[in-house]
Amino acid sequence: MNAPAPIEQKRTSAWSMYRSIVGIGAFCALLIVTVFEATAERIADNKARFLSNAVAEVLPASRSTAEVTLDADGALVAAAEPADLPVFLGYGAEGELVGAVITAQGMGYADNIRILYAYSFERQAIVGFKVLESKETPGLGDKVEIEPHFLANFEALDARLNEDGTALANAIVTVKEGEKTEPWQLDGITGATITSDAIGAILHQGSSAWLPVLERDGRLFQPALSVEE
Repeated sequence: MNAPAPIEQKRTSAWSMYRSIVGIGAFCALLIVTVFEATAERIADNKARFLSNAVAEVLPASRSTAEVTLDADGALVAAAEPADLPVFLGYGAEGELVGAVITAQGMGYADNIRILYAYSFERQAIVGFKVLESKETPGLGDKVEIEPHFLANFEALDARLNEDGTALANAIVTVKEGEKTEPWQLDGITGATITSDAIGAILHQGSSAWLPVLERDGRLFQPALSVEE
């Protein structure tokens, strides 16, 4: 009985493998782009809604807002398009100026921390605070978002300007938990020292940049209002 002839296996050429890999890669790239384009508008809308809700949370007295920026001369003007770190003026039901909301960011323990906080012109103080983005250590650094004594700092964190209105009268700084003695100090969190220190530094930097301009021009600004949902 004759043995069956061996089956010859056809070898795949390098060129065929290359074409297959390129084809799969091109298909995946096209799929990613298609999904991105299909969801970009929804993602942008969700981000805008989240930001609007955050603004309303830190400045609940506002019923409408106007995003502002600086022109080439450093004057306060209406923002032509949304900024990466937006700043808003907030207005009450009768159109009165009730405060400002500032977005700021800086390096924490693990990565950048992005925050949103409210400023009261009447009290010359920071009166609201929210973390927008953070990758801090769960159970430690993220305590800045939930720790009651830390959040109590923002009932009225002093942010008054010096006599000529060009800078903060006192630097906003974080001190060790239980050692706060001044209204411009943040009572820090034991076990989350780096993160709470970072919040103080971000607040100081953002306020130093924006509060002199907002105090100078904010009351004179003529807004095109965006009603909060």
